[in-house]
Amino acid sequence: MTSITLAIATSFIITFLVIPVIIKFSKKKKKMMDTPGRRKIHKKTTPSLGGIAIFMGFFISLIIWMPIDGFQDFKFILAGVSIIFVVGMRDDIVPLKPIYKLLGQLIAASMVIILTSIGLNSFYGLFGVYELPELVSYLLTIFTIIVVTNSFNLIDGLDGLAGTIATIALSTFGIWFFLVGETLTALLALSMVGAVVAFLTFNWEPSKIFMGDTGALVIGFLFSVLAINFIDFNYQLPDTSPYKFEASITTAICIIIIPLFDTLRIFILRLSKKQSPFTPDKNHMHHALMRLGLTHSQTAIALGALNISYIVLAIVCYKLDDAIFLPLILVFSIILSLTLDFLIIRKLNRS
Repeated sequence: MTSITLAIATSFIITFLVIPVIIKFSKKKKKMMDTPGRRKIHKKTTPSLGGIAIFMGFFISLIIWMPIDGFQDFKFILAGVSIIFVVGMRDDIVPLKPIYKLLGQLIAASMVIILTSIGLNSFYGLFGVYELPELVSYLLTIFTIIVVTNSFNLIDGLDGLAGTIATIALSTFGIWFFLVGETLTALLALSMVGAVVAFLTFNWEPSKIFMGDTGALVIGFLFSVLAINFIDFNYQLPDTSPYKFEASITTAICIIIIPLFDTLRIFILRLSKKQSPFTPDKNHMHHALMRLGLTHSQTAIALGALNISYIVLAIVCYKLDDAIFLPLILVFSIILSLTLDFLIIRKLNRS
């Protein structure tokens, strides 16, 4: 526990000290600034490489506090995170074509899947399916990593939101892994929490810096790895464990629900309008809440509270299996989305 606490403190301090340096340096380099645009909410030019400080705090903290055997266990995960970091930083400075960003993510994901034991090898009884063929397992794991990584990147659209969601989800994973005795995985998750909280002190409205793809892709990639690890490890816990959730898959979804729900919702909305699901717009959940009159801070708090509500629901329903709990979550999410759309339409009709 001491090493975890020190790791959190170390990552916080390093990130907190590095960010002012990045802000000062970025203001001298136009390519390191995010300028306002048609699809952007912010109204002033802002440094966009906060992810460098997050990565430095996270990585240096692990170097100091993670035991040598921990690095042996996680070296390929950290290598994958490093690849994602380079891809994100390159895109923030000189935008990459989407195909090159995807290629970098595929390389990082493949490294983790092939060189570690991390993977979705089973549906754990969902839809009556258990063990998956090796090729299906590989493709499903790749798909999951890519979707989760990019869905988190998509919610990084206003002050404080991505940092708030990251803090909640990573803290949940970290605490759970600590409780079940996986202290090294807990250290991995909670080291990032320290860095993200430090970043939030500069990113809260009015924001002095953005995390950019440098930070959002790294955190999203870590989300995906932790979620897959959670699904597999939770399933293998003995039934007598007080920390076991019967619905491994759905519980993981609840922990990272905001980026997943927002991505699914936005894709459905675009397809319903006969648009490409990849066409950028201002129909994300945070855009919708701001149309209802909420500020950046209020929107971040509202979506953070919603994320916590899903996690609490998962804890309350820990005895339900995926076959029951997943449909329940889907129905709840659909009602939530329809309610949000109804409120927006009603406000537009009144104005």
